[in-house]
Amino acid sequence: MTSADRPASSSRPDGLWPGCHHPLGATVCADGINFAVFSEHATRIEIAIHDPQSGEETARLELPEYTDQIHHGFLAGGRPGLHYRLHAHGPFDPARGHRFDPDRPLLDPYATRWSHGLRWRGQGDGLVPDVPFCIVEDMPSPIPPETKPHRPASQMVIYEAHVRGLTALHPDLPQDIRGTCAALGSEPVIDHLRNLGINTIELMPCQAFFDEQRLARTGLTNYWGYNPIGFFVVEPRYAATGDARGELREAIARLHAADIEVILDVVYNHSGEGDGAGPTVAFRGLDNHAYYKLDPEAADGYLNVTGCGNTLDLAHPRVLQLAMDSLRYWVEIIGVDGFRFDLATTLGREFNGFDPGSGFFDAIAQDPVLSRVKLIAEPWDIGPDGYRMGGFGPGWAEWNDRYRDTARAFWRGDAGTLSELASRLLGSADLFEHQGRRPWASINFITSHDGFTLHDLVSYEERHNEDNLEGNRDGHGHNLSWNNGVEGRSDDAGVIAARLRDRKNLLATLLLSQGTPMLLMGDETGRTQGGNNNAYCQDNPISWLDWETVDRELLDFTRKLIELRARHPVFRRVRFMHGENGNVVWWHSEGRPMGPEDWHGHCVGLLLDGRITEERDERGRKLDDERWLLVFNAGETVRFHLPEGHWQPTLSGTSAKRAETGRTIILDGRSFTLLVDSNESR
Repeated sequence: MTSADRPASSSRPDGLWPGCHHPLGATVCADGINFAVFSEHATRIEIAIHDPQSGEETARLELPEYTDQIHHGFLAGGRPGLHYRLHAHGPFDPARGHRFDPDRPLLDPYATRWSHGLRWRGQGDGLVPDVPFCIVEDMPSPIPPETKPHRPASQMVIYEAHVRGLTALHPDLPQDIRGTCAALGSEPVIDHLRNLGINTIELMPCQAFFDEQRLARTGLTNYWGYNPIGFFVVEPRYAATGDARGELREAIARLHAADIEVILDVVYNHSGEGDGAGPTVAFRGLDNHAYYKLDPEAADGYLNVTGCGNTLDLAHPRVLQLAMDSLRYWVEIIGVDGFRFDLATTLGREFNGFDPGSGFFDAIAQDPVLSRVKLIAEPWDIGPDGYRMGGFGPGWAEWNDRYRDTARAFWRGDAGTLSELASRLLGSADLFEHQGRRPWASINFITSHDGFTLHDLVSYEERHNEDNLEGNRDGHGHNLSWNNGVEGRSDDAGVIAARLRDRKNLLATLLLSQGTPMLLMGDETGRTQGGNNNAYCQDNPISWLDWETVDRELLDFTRKLIELRARHPVFRRVRFMHGENGNVVWWHSEGRPMGPEDWHGHCVGLLLDGRITEERDERGRKLDDERWLLVFNAGETVRFHLPEGHWQPTLSGTSAKRAETGRTIILDGRSFTLLVDSNESR
């Protein structure tokens, strides 16, 4: 904005000119700073300016103009580095949805940098928020799109990771950068991802968040970060230098240079202000009635379909604008390649419930920036009709918990799971084959941050969350897990071998299924959380990846699986396969195609004929492949009769030798094997 953009009126006595009502936030101009703050119901808004060293308030200036629900003003002579907070005047009338208190310092929702992380000070019931100062800063140049990998969605192998958890214990990193964005972009971390074959990393929340007051009282912290406050601020606790944004930009640039895309887990369904008893640090104080969905029937007045105390109202145009502006900022300025949306059903809730054509989804679909990035939904919330698996439409992928539960149940040995396993192995067409959606829309996972690690899944039948100080009542009680005869840690060689076998079975299932595989950080190395299946508040070695105790056999096995997937397009088809032309045949252990009466057992072969395809890549090259046979056996040892062909074992989950006689193999109990027809090998 230049002086020509400002009205010709003289400056006001308080030193602020009228300025402009856009863009929102504090914008550095050639001759000052323009402030623009949305509030539909505030009677006035003030800018409190603070000394950067002492923190003392040096001036409080009222924004002089109000245009289209935006309070705005221009501070002549203002420069980058200015520290400020907001104060909003208006009625305090919770029954009508208003909670204004001009004495409370508030964060600017559009601030891009804070003086420090939002935290609590005091003890016990005397805890109060230590609200940081917003710092005015210049906007860096956008990331050039041509520097990004732009990987086809069908080729993604996702690695869900946490900035601190991935790097806090890495022995090859300097102590002063461990657990930070600088460490994320380090050579040792990137080398691990590249050597494993990962081409997409999904980072748990990096937008600035707030520890719940309950955690602060018990000495715990919010580790996962699903409690946002600053939608444009990189979490300050992830900075080694004080410049979290610069570190994350550089880390993403280095990941891009290594041909690794970055997806960011984001939370726009609620804010860290919590329920009616929670702190007032931003949205609640600026315009509670506009920012949140309210429920006059609720004791505290808030609609809570998120389980986090409040629900942001994305049906409000200005709240929707905040989300869209924030998402574009993370793409264009920070450099991310896409987003995973926490509790995405909430984002589509309008006046009559969930609507796949809601303002939020329409806004993304037409946006020239956001419509071109990768979009992943967590397709549920806890509200009415909140489970919306398969309902997010074109352009979206979705976390497929039915894949997770089916794979777990099958390998646990549960009866009646074989038929659904077949659907999940082929990309869950029953859920996603509509509106031109492709198999990559199914984000397949066995484990994620929320629940057991892969090691713990086969080592614990019960959760062990005592360290969370909630009486072991938190976390999922239904995990479809098993312990192989001993709960938790064991030195028994047989138990150890069985657990390794089970993990290999699960990893093979995940990485050889159609759809998009997602691997949880550390599952390839044997990471354990000691049976804690809800480590959201454990910012310590319980959650961090221990690089000193890596299971090398498991790591090498996982690497081989990912390499197989990358080399052979038959395991990552871009169209759903139904077997009408023989490209898929389900094979019975007796040596014949499966019939309708055969789906009650625990053993099945999946014959994938890569020769039978019309698929081509972007340059028109045909994506043909060999004939492959993937055999899963969750039951006892079985004699398996192979289809015609010269089948050679390629990969197996057990080290035991299998007796072979002609076209018959002896398949160990609770194991898998992958074979290729050597007549067709190239």
